[in-house]
Amino acid sequence: MTDLAPKYNPNEVEKGRYQEWLDEDLFKPSGDKKAHPYSIVIPPPNVTGKLHLGHAWDTAIQDTLIRFKRMEGYDTLYLPGMDHAGIATQAKVEAKLRKQGKDRHQMGREAFVKQVWDWKDEYANIIKGQWAKMGLSLDYSRERFTLDKGLSKAVRKVFVQLYNEGLIYRGEYIINWDPELQTALSDIEVIHKDDKGAFYHVKYPFADGSGFVEIATTRPETMFGDTAVAVAPGDERYKDIVGKELVLPLVGRHIPIIEDQHVDPEFGTGLVKITPAHDPNDFQVGNRHNLERINVMNDDGTMNEEAGKYAGMDRFEAREALVKDLKKEGYLIKVEPIVHSVGHSERSGVQVEPRLSKQWFVKMKPLAEEVLKNQKTDGKVNFVPERFEGTLNHWMEDVHDWVISRQLWWGHRIPAWYNKKTGETYVGEEAPKDIENWEQDPDVLDTWFSSALWPFSTLGWPDTDNPDFKRYFPTNTLVTGYDIIFFWVSRMIFQGLHFTKKRPFKDVVLHGLMRDEQGRKMSKSLGNGVDPMDVVDKYGADALRWFLLNGTAPGQDTRYDPKKLAAAWNFINKIWNASRFVIMNLPEDAKPAHMPDTTQFDLADSWIFDRLNHTVSEVTRLFDEYKFGEAGRELYNFIWNDFCDWYIEISKVALNGDDEELKARKQENLIWILDQILRLMHPIMPFVTEKLWLSMPHEGKSIMTAKYPETHAEFENKQADNDMAFLIEVIKAVRNIRMEVNAPMSSQIDIMIQLDDEANKHILDDNFEYVENFLHPKDLQAAADIEAPKLAKTAVIPGAQIFVPLTELVNVDDELKKMEKEEKRLEEEVQRAEKKLANQGFVAHAPEAVVNKEKEKKADYESQLAGVRERMKELKESK
Repeated sequence: MTDLAPKYNPNEVEKGRYQEWLDEDLFKPSGDKKAHPYSIVIPPPNVTGKLHLGHAWDTAIQDTLIRFKRMEGYDTLYLPGMDHAGIATQAKVEAKLRKQGKDRHQMGREAFVKQVWDWKDEYANIIKGQWAKMGLSLDYSRERFTLDKGLSKAVRKVFVQLYNEGLIYRGEYIINWDPELQTALSDIEVIHKDDKGAFYHVKYPFADGSGFVEIATTRPETMFGDTAVAVAPGDERYKDIVGKELVLPLVGRHIPIIEDQHVDPEFGTGLVKITPAHDPNDFQVGNRHNLERINVMNDDGTMNEEAGKYAGMDRFEAREALVKDLKKEGYLIKVEPIVHSVGHSERSGVQVEPRLSKQWFVKMKPLAEEVLKNQKTDGKVNFVPERFEGTLNHWMEDVHDWVISRQLWWGHRIPAWYNKKTGETYVGEEAPKDIENWEQDPDVLDTWFSSALWPFSTLGWPDTDNPDFKRYFPTNTLVTGYDIIFFWVSRMIFQGLHFTKKRPFKDVVLHGLMRDEQGRKMSKSLGNGVDPMDVVDKYGADALRWFLLNGTAPGQDTRYDPKKLAAAWNFINKIWNASRFVIMNLPEDAKPAHMPDTTQFDLADSWIFDRLNHTVSEVTRLFDEYKFGEAGRELYNFIWNDFCDWYIEISKVALNGDDEELKARKQENLIWILDQILRLMHPIMPFVTEKLWLSMPHEGKSIMTAKYPETHAEFENKQADNDMAFLIEVIKAVRNIRMEVNAPMSSQIDIMIQLDDEANKHILDDNFEYVENFLHPKDLQAAADIEAPKLAKTAVIPGAQIFVPLTELVNVDDELKKMEKEEKRLEEEVQRAEKKLANQGFVAHAPEAVVNKEKEKKADYESQLAGVRERMKELKESK
């Protein structure tokens, strides 16, 4: 047995332990083909930087589940990996290069991509170091990266198959364009924020000189792309002008007035300018009326040659200059300031530009229908909490085609080639044979395209004979935040169903966001983020894991709270001290824990083993239901209250006594319960439980491979539970009375217990040694017919009333002298307050809050005075 320090030191406990686990290959699957498989693939963190508290939360839950199932005998696989994170990583590297005065276009694609790989290697090592500090039992022999050869093969196969099925197509559509990163974005990569803007009311003159119509727009710089003005069909106000032509201000081009159902006659003037290349609704109107599509902007958000003299100007500069010219030429009617919701790039933060562009798309409707159909079967994906299934279904019911091409260099290159001579398009998993005549599409795929394949591509797919794919797919549980149901969860489900005909995971466990102490979302702009590694350095990984699991409920946000982390450390220190006490009280030749003989149990033994049974049953159930916060409360109450505060204290009577046989039984019971506690806690607190378990008699090389506790029918004893509860209530009640009257435990006192049921007397009689030790009675009377003494401290508990005569607790004369002094002090305080409140100058001129405070003080002093006088009366009557 190893000596344990007097105080828990997480740095010492955790030092070197992870490497020992790796050296012993404890994280790999057991290989036991008779065991049920249980697999989790880690949600791959982006190689953009270090892990944050959200990642720590994810992985703490995942690793707890894996360690729990491993101890239950499952053949577990916890597969690690990382995501290349196309836009995000490229943006980080470009920003780094800009500081060095470099530009990717000057460097060229190959040199730039090499720089990104260097970045990836650096941050992948940092992330793996963070995983180690968190204690994650990952099988690194199976580690994957979304750009590795195997996953690239899977991506190409999926793209080609979807293309051949008509579910991937290339076309011109209005997409969200990021002018800073110069790439397309999908709808869910756009964040809408309220911005200050304006409605610019502009005159569009009739070509025949008969007047003008008033058009309101928030984006006047796009008017160079206007190809029509539309009114609602049947709008009586405008029936006479439909078919007429207008002159585009400052441009001079003639555009028609058309009717289209897109127009809301109740909104504004009921006249809408149509710009098919710069608005998604206008694009559809243009298709219906065969209108020209005129793109007026360059990739970087500057105006192109279609904008005439404004060409080369930034879009917002052009807006300002254009509005001035419209005013100067008499076209501007008014500018109406507004606040409106505007799309911004999730990555760069700039305003997104709706823009006509040729891109690759996934046709989503057939794939979404597969998901909705599957969610009505027994093979559906289960959401925890269930309400988030509605979020998935709603998105699938209202799904839009997914733009998957990105104008980047870092990512999966689109497996499409264009013939230099004929313009023919070839899509294939491999390049065309006569490659010199073909040019590959320069774009890469959206990061989420490869991430959507993660649960099965990491296990060897498309090789469906791969042993890992056959054994561990579908995976069991996905743990992630509710904020990426759209981005990732939904896409994994439809790709998994389409390509494997199976759900990719059985359960999705969703947690909320980690907020700061004030409830604000953690962000760089607020500077309120917390590095989980700093937390580990201060409190230890086990404390952080306990905080992340114990303070949360599925689907709920939580607040980062240093006080709770300090409490977590304190709880571990309690376990440490209890373990140290048990181990120090074992004989030198102590054997590993073994099943105790229940026939030799006294009340405390029967009670603690019944409580252990209950805890094992509840924690196992709650872990399986992903209710980690409730499981944590069960563990805390059993360990701190039942085991440490009561059973260990009760056991000290035998451990310090002369009955060697009884002492040996208590030692065996203590080591068994401690062994079970450490096993129960191991999934959440892997480091400290390993240290403590290896410090006591044990079998096996690690607690990680020890069997998870099970319930035992012979430990069930509800009567003992009830009897012990009664005994504990008696002890607590008397202790509280001692505290109230300042009677130390060293003093003996008379105790009278009036029983509701005479049958409970045996509890006190049979356990008198404990009663004597914890209550220190001079005389103990317990019966149903006890009469309450004239002057006593009373406590009411379930099944009894407890009386402690006051004359036994205090010297009446001394107490009366104290009370008389206190009475005089309080009388003076009441008089002072009355005098102050009688002063009309104070009442009239002091702030109302100050006057009210004085009134509250007076009432409080009067209440205290009444209590002192009542106590004095009782003491005098007792003489």
